Amino acid sequence: MLPLVVVFCLGVVNFAAHKAVLESGHPILVQVPWLFRSLGGRLSLIVEFVMLLGAMIMAAAGSMGWTWVYALYTLLNGFSAWLIASGRV
Repeated sequence: MLPLVVVFCLGVVNFAAHKAVLESGHPILVQVPWLFRSLGGRLSLIVEFVMLLGAMIMAAAGSMGWTWVYALYTLLNGFSAWLIASGRV
């Protein structure tokens, strides 16, 4: 049960980082493929949700490996969101 809660909390962090990047208005967002820009960037949030759902299903099945992979993804996602939102990129 704990891995599932951890993955859910990491998912909240990922969505917050993703939303911050979408709302940052950074020029790099213009270079994102048109598929992910459709619906105002909400399609990329759907992809984020599918990734979270998959990680939660695997965590619920008892796979600690997927929990660690999702934690690493969250770390990299948070770092890249910080770089973009702070204008360092």
